[in-house]
Amino acid sequence: MAGSAKRERQLARERYERQQARRGAARARRRRNQQVAGVVVAVLAVVVGIIALTALTGSDKKTTAASSTPTPTSSSTGTTSAATVCPPPTLDQPKKPQTFAKEPPLTVDRKATYVATMKTNCGTITMDLFANQAPHTVNSFAFLAANGYFLGSRCHRLTTSGIYVLQCGDPTGTGTGGPGYGFGIENAPKDGAYPAGTVAMARSTDPNSNGSQFFLVYRETSLPTTGGGYTIFGRITKGLDIVTKVARAGVSGGSTDGTPTQEIAIESMRVRKA
Repeated sequence: MAGSAKRERQLARERYERQQARRGAARARRRRNQQVAGVVVAVLAVVVGIIALTALTGSDKKTTAASSTPTPTSSSTGTTSAATVCPPPTLDQPKKPQTFAKEPPLTVDRKATYVATMKTNCGTITMDLFANQAPHTVNSFAFLAANGYFLGSRCHRLTTSGIYVLQCGDPTGTGTGGPGYGFGIENAPKDGAYPAGTVAMARSTDPNSNGSQFFLVYRETSLPTTGGGYTIFGRITKGLDIVTKVARAGVSGGSTDGTPTQEIAIESMRVRKA
């Protein structure tokens, strides 16, 4: 019996040792699997990190590229467009605008049609000028253009409610500048109607204060006739869409009357007979 009991103990010890060996091997396999899994997770984390960094860099580049065309915003014109849609002006605003002692001699041919080509940083606007209906205005406009008076000047005023005009022609950019002389009203509509595409003179309450400032009507507008109205001296034949585009960008600060959000400057002005 003693020999049999000893044999049983030996067998039990061997079984126990085999079990421990199997358990040890299983633990070793689990450790290896965990280590492999850890390496895989680390590699995936690095890959994901690289992808995320690349996407962020791409987003930044897109944002930078799109900075010249910000997110579209609504304006009081009832349409939606980008706040800035034109390249920056190439000419600086004149530091000391020219002035002239008096209105130039009337040399315009009243029987001819004149064409004004106004190049801006937003595109070229072409206008037919009515020498037969507004000879003093067309004569002055051609004189100022020939002397480079308008070069670099910004269109300083945009209105987007009630009246719909873009006002230009003041080298000071303040709305108070002028060429040093003034003249009277010509060809003002008795009904105060200014259709889209109209080119007309701006003035103060003084009917003889026409000078260099003019406005481009981008949407049908009615203006008061008190004081004589405003001289119509031309019509836009090409580029009305440019004015509309500037108008859609709105007025700086969200107002309806003030400096255009989209800067637009006159880079050249040429007047010639058609």
